[in-house]
Amino acid sequence: MKPLIRITRKEHFNAAHKMYRPDWSEAQNEAVFGKCSNHNWHGHNYDLYVTLEGEVNPETGYVADLKELSDLLKRKVVDVLDHKNLNLDVPFMQGILASTEHLALQIWEQIEPEIPNLGNCRLHKILLYETERNFVELQRPS
Repeated sequence: MKPLIRITRKEHFNAAHKMYRPDWSEAQNEAVFGKCSNHNWHGHNYDLYVTLEGEVNPETGYVADLKELSDLLKRKVVDVLDHKNLNLDVPFMQGILASTEHLALQIWEQIEPEIPNLGNCRLHKILLYETERNFVELQRPS
């Protein structure tokens, strides 16, 4: 059995959101979400790392062409999210609490079906940094 190789592409986008449940009172939203429930929203400079795993194609030397992965991420993620309000402007976030955890799950859902088109590989992991200190890791179960 050949070893699996993991490759990672980093992308960046800026987006605004607020953590707010309309079925809760203002006081409860503030108690749970603090400053993140600000009426005027707040924004983040997100860094997204997408890792694929697979076998190296002996003809190309690639697990997948990182340019093709970049194009996919720009089309399905960056162009949809960059300089947008996650709560208002992003179709795949409609009706979903705009936490970084939910955002990472939705990004996975957007890109995972198209990864096999890039080569003999699959989506292994997503790291989504909301801030330098706060990030979510979403990984395929072993």
